[in-house]
Amino acid sequence: MGEKIVAGGFDLSDRQRYRRKLQQCLAGLGRLLTEKRFDRPRNLMGLEIELNLAGSDGLPRMMNAEVLDRIASRDFQTELGMFNLEVNIAPHRLGGRVLDQLAEELRTGLGYAHRKAAEVDAGIVMIGILPTLNGNDLVSANLSDVDRYALLNDQIVAARGEDFTLDIDGVERLSCTSSSIAPEAACTSVQLHLQVTPARFAQVWNAAQAVAAVQIAVGANSPFLFGKELWRESRPPLFQQATDTRPPELQAQGVRPRTWFGERWVGSAYELFEENLRYFPALLPICDDEEPLRVLDDGGVPRLQELVLHNGTVYRWNRPVYGLADGVPHLRVENRVLPAGPTVTDVVANAAFYYGLVRALAEESRPLWTRMPFETAAANFETACRHGIEAELEWPRPGRGGGLTRVPAVKLVRDELLPLAAAGLDAWNVEPADRDFYLGVIEGRCRRRVNGASWQVEAFHRALDAGLDRQAALAAVTRRYSVLMHSDEPVHTWPAGPGD
Repeated sequence: MGEKIVAGGFDLSDRQRYRRKLQQCLAGLGRLLTEKRFDRPRNLMGLEIELNLAGSDGLPRMMNAEVLDRIASRDFQTELGMFNLEVNIAPHRLGGRVLDQLAEELRTGLGYAHRKAAEVDAGIVMIGILPTLNGNDLVSANLSDVDRYALLNDQIVAARGEDFTLDIDGVERLSCTSSSIAPEAACTSVQLHLQVTPARFAQVWNAAQAVAAVQIAVGANSPFLFGKELWRESRPPLFQQATDTRPPELQAQGVRPRTWFGERWVGSAYELFEENLRYFPALLPICDDEEPLRVLDDGGVPRLQELVLHNGTVYRWNRPVYGLADGVPHLRVENRVLPAGPTVTDVVANAAFYYGLVRALAEESRPLWTRMPFETAAANFETACRHGIEAELEWPRPGRGGGLTRVPAVKLVRDELLPLAAAGLDAWNVEPADRDFYLGVIEGRCRRRVNGASWQVEAFHRALDAGLDRQAALAAVTRRYSVLMHSDEPVHTWPAGPGD
């Protein structure tokens, strides 16, 4: 009778205490929102990029610990797989020449990291999914040697209770299983942060959800996995399946996946945190000593560590983030939609398009999300992932007539969304030279119907036509991609084939 019930490494009392702490954290967040104790708006944005390590042969290198030792910079950290790194750029205030400043910081940091990696025949490749990865690379033995990754893997595997099924039906079909979450490491992304006030959070989050499909259409860069040509942006289905704690019977019952687009527009940040607590059981029930309500009663600001930890195990494409800076609480929208790459110029262009567009849409008198069902936004997201730059999206008709119409994504961007993004960057007081150059990159992709995914696919088929077998073709594409990536010429200007 006195024995503990152990489940996945944590006993039942751990989970019960954690659940109570989560409820207290949610109540604490509600009080902070009611008492209006959040940081004033400072127009702050942040940027993180997940990276791959590959050798001169184009194949992945499982050596992030060694490369990080050589880089010796706190800006670079481990990621899930031994072939992954992450670079974090310090927050910047939106305005002025911030876009050029970001680009220069990234070029300097990535160039340095690439040189240090080259000392051990590795290199930095900024791409959504490294085309040369195979099933033997994505196994638990190749997870980074970090306790939290091992613990997360153990907990997700225990929650699921059986192997993970990867089944993606695209241009070709991939069907296989994995005994760990290691395939998630194939997905390398750009994460764009925007600090917002509680009063503005819902408008910004809703706008970000509405344009997620457009971001993917112009920015897709992940068409291959395990040698198969799948969706133009294969990260979302891969990420969902590689982290899916639901066995088939729970999927059939409609239980939500932990990688989630969502199911409705929201009216506050609180709603998203409350949904996370209501729908998703704890994976890492680790309790902090802080009593959040007591801290509030004493006039302090709680860290809400359990809420933050739990939130980090629910993989929304636009995630709400609570944090503290100098003892003052703040909220951010973390946009996780975009794949990494292809170049620094392309990454900053994607960021300019996002920040400008979200600002403009959040301030519209007749918001986009009042004219488009949430289900349409979700369907658009899948369509864009499947078809990339060639996607056609459902979008509200201009004017007061209402209703939706189907429009090519490139036409929608050029005719309607680029002008909005320009107006949004003007509202951020971004210099016109930065605005025009980086939005011009997006326009160039649309005009030429080329993004990272379409370039990879074209180069791959040219290599096959030249007589290379499939694996050799993917390696040739990866090597050529890496060279062009470091040239920093935007992807829509790249020559078409791996040998050109």
